[in-house]
Amino acid sequence: MSALFEPYTLRSLVIPNRVWMAPMCQYSAEPVGPNTGVATDWHFAHLAARAVGGTGLVLTEATAVGPEGRISPADLGIWNDVQVAGLRRITDFLKSQGSVPGIQLAHAGRKGSTAAPWLGGGPVGPDEHGWTPVAPSPLPFDDGYPVPHELTADEIQDIVGEFREAARRALDAGFEVAEVHGAHGYLIGQFLSPHSNRRTDEYGGCFENRIRFALQVVDAVREVWPDGLPVFFRVSATDWLTENDQDEREGWTVDETVRLAVELRAHGVDLLDVSSGGNAPRARIETAPGYQVPFAERVRSQTSLPVAAVGLITEPQQAEKIITEGRADAVLLGRELLRNPSWAQYAARRLGAELRRPEQYLRAV
Repeated sequence: MSALFEPYTLRSLVIPNRVWMAPMCQYSAEPVGPNTGVATDWHFAHLAARAVGGTGLVLTEATAVGPEGRISPADLGIWNDVQVAGLRRITDFLKSQGSVPGIQLAHAGRKGSTAAPWLGGGPVGPDEHGWTPVAPSPLPFDDGYPVPHELTADEIQDIVGEFREAARRALDAGFEVAEVHGAHGYLIGQFLSPHSNRRTDEYGGCFENRIRFALQVVDAVREVWPDGLPVFFRVSATDWLTENDQDEREGWTVDETVRLAVELRAHGVDLLDVSSGGNAPRARIETAPGYQVPFAERVRSQTSLPVAAVGLITEPQQAEKIITEGRADAVLLGRELLRNPSWAQYAARRLGAELRRPEQYLRAV
């Protein structure tokens, strides 16, 4: 039996294998009108194909907890019941194929109100359905980006409430895993990092203050999420900033990620989804196959929190080795699943594992 295709249990939820789909934005929802943020046929086909292909856990793209939480005007949302109905159609199908449906709950913060990547990806204004982004501090993400509105303490609590209500709606939509998006320089990650958080109140300064918002969001989600179902947290293990980076304030570090993991476990998080980067646009990142796996491995070895590894994991034997060597409890595939929706089926054949196939596709065995 391949370790990659062994079931994995978190609380009372059994995920059929360790091949999981990482959240990947599609920028394909309606940007304005009654169907703003509602899942379309594209989202259904995109997510359904990976379930048909044998992926054990299928996570949606970053799904905004409020209109100002979107990365782009064309992002998915889960702040109203119309959006819930569109997502329920997807979760019903994923479950029918034996996959576990998961949702990533997100707020983009200062990286919000931007165009889709194929439209340039830069900031958009009100004439293009944009808005004024918000952040822990009035620091633009990069040159050419607007100065974000600095959140007040009351506004921070409003967003905590948006995460709580989004989690409640996610449960109504049929999701079985809720992932809080604290990575890639979006709002929670902006609070975590001294690179983007210059506050002097209870949400800024020392480590305990910078993680306060993240823990409050986790508490809000856990408050409405069933005890038998898991909550994940996605983190950027490092901002990839060093003291030698000119004009760059010190960033979030791997040491702080380990400390955060301990706190997250105490607040009811069941697994850390370990990525990196995204908060500093000119950080120097050296990529290679599995380049982020050591971050996940360190968290797993130094804390009791399970982890999933991500980042240029492309080959079945590579993924199998990550699991068998105890470096992570599961692997998350992004671009590789865009290239091959049936990667799990391909990997099972290569590793000699048994994996359920839809009856309609049995002739391909």
